[in-house]
Amino acid sequence: MNGIARINPGPGKLWRFLQFPITRIVIAILALMIVITVIQIGAKALHLSPHSPSGVLVALILIVAVITTYQCYVRLIERRLVGEYAFAGAVAEFSRGFLIGMSLFACTILVLWLCGAANISTGGGWRALGYPLLGALLAGVIEETLIRGVLFRIIEESLGSWIALALSAAVFGALHAFNPGATAVSSVAIALEAGILLAAVFMYTRRLWMAIGLHAAWNFTEGGIFGASVSGTDAHGLLTSTFSGSTWLTGGKFGPEASIVAIIVCLTAGVIFLWLAGKRHFIAPPVWRRSKTGA
Repeated sequence: MNGIARINPGPGKLWRFLQFPITRIVIAILALMIVITVIQIGAKALHLSPHSPSGVLVALILIVAVITTYQCYVRLIERRLVGEYAFAGAVAEFSRGFLIGMSLFACTILVLWLCGAANISTGGGWRALGYPLLGALLAGVIEETLIRGVLFRIIEESLGSWIALALSAAVFGALHAFNPGATAVSSVAIALEAGILLAAVFMYTRRLWMAIGLHAAWNFTEGGIFGASVSGTDAHGLLTSTFSGSTWLTGGKFGPEASIVAIIVCLTAGVIFLWLAGKRHFIAPPVWRRSKTGA
């Protein structure tokens, strides 16, 4: 028992090609990126501002489109039920993930404040919460679907959980290397804290809802509540946070996510979820060992 969703292969060479792991990764990512790009181009052509009622509608359409596209891909190519996006229990899992994400960032900012590295003052007030919340949810859905739902899950089928964890975390960190203020240190930090933690949460639940909730809550708490830079992007939230001190402690221009405090807090949580996944026997060996052990 390892929790891995099994595809139902179709007959013939074409199906074998379509269901080869690399082919499936390419098909899924292309399908998702095409849908996302088309919607974004349409919104830009219509001159829709992200911070407007029409922008909110576009974000909601994007969320639904990403989940629907992923579901269509799984049903058509993998020919199975989409357990990782099953709606039964979704609200409870998302809510638990959201509470965990808020708690992890609150713990991070508390440590920075106690160290004298963070100064927190009033910000934009309650009205500043709406758009950051929606933006965080959108980022959570898109990134978790692509990285954990597609990349991690499909690599894991063949190479096992540990290799999939390392590769997907490295890719996740590398993708953040293009953000404002990014450095080699910030990319490694993202890989260690978010790449490992979010994959571990997916391994523990074998669904995407808790990982999405955690991801969205971290971003929202960081930017929407505390007004700290989110992966190098300026934020305006309920409060305003400024940081002083060593870059290794504060994260520098990239924000608290590149801080040693965030790495320790999130990596600890990630190890706990990996342990819980192991208790559920949800850590899969690579396929060449699976056949020997019968897992």
